[in-house]
Amino acid sequence: MSTITISDDDFEKFREFFYRKTGIQFEPTKRYFVDKRLIERVLATESGNFRNYFMTLRFQASGQELQTLTNLMTVNETYFFREEYQFKCLVDSILPEIIKHKQPGQTIRIWSIPSSSGEEPYSIAIYLLEHWPDIANWDVELISSDIDTDILAKARNGLYSPRSVQHLPLHLLARYFKRQPNGDYQIDDSLRGSVEFTRVNLNEAADTRPYRGIDVIFCRNLLIYFDDLSRAKAAEAFYDALHPGGYICLGHSESMSRITSLFRVRKFPEAIVYQKPEKR
Repeated sequence: MSTITISDDDFEKFREFFYRKTGIQFEPTKRYFVDKRLIERVLATESGNFRNYFMTLRFQASGQELQTLTNLMTVNETYFFREEYQFKCLVDSILPEIIKHKQPGQTIRIWSIPSSSGEEPYSIAIYLLEHWPDIANWDVELISSDIDTDILAKARNGLYSPRSVQHLPLHLLARYFKRQPNGDYQIDDSLRGSVEFTRVNLNEAADTRPYRGIDVIFCRNLLIYFDDLSRAKAAEAFYDALHPGGYICLGHSESMSRITSLFRVRKFPEAIVYQKPEKR
């Protein structure tokens, strides 16, 4: 049994440091969760105590331990076709507006963040193939990002438990997945190749700067883990990433209007989404 303890002062120091690095703020109610993972890493790194471990976390040149801890601290709970009404909104309302301002053959860029283990971006790909007749006329670039490098590796691998695919219609399961001997499902290779997975920390301007000219962003159930300042910073990063007239879809309990006035509220029959104003 571990004798390593995390004092109130240790917890506050770590909480403030992790917030500065990631934009994620742990409430005191998450104390048990945070302490448990910190103690795991103190033991795994043979640091001896929290103070030594925290020194490594702050000053390690490679940043590898911070990445390892971030992977442990982030939540990755998702499944295929989650909040499907937004995919319907994408096909029925958003894309018809976007293609009005593009020439045939031009690229439509969709960014899904966080990627988690890949269920959302792969769901978007499947939904477009199944429900958007115009897909044959357009080049769609699907990018999906996460701060967690372990979960990105899982997403690229495309192997899912029966629980992850439980909401998929059976004919889609048969069309796009191969059942494995252990009961898991391997996604089709062509779908795996259709999504580019990248590591992005929304709190780091250098990470988000390469993302420009995006037509649609899916950022669902991430901003609930941020405080007001981090949400505003993320909203500005998304605004910069979007093409004028581009759209962002948030989780059903999230509202861009409570974060910033940069975006227009668009009420489509299927969903409420947010639009970067077009240039005048």
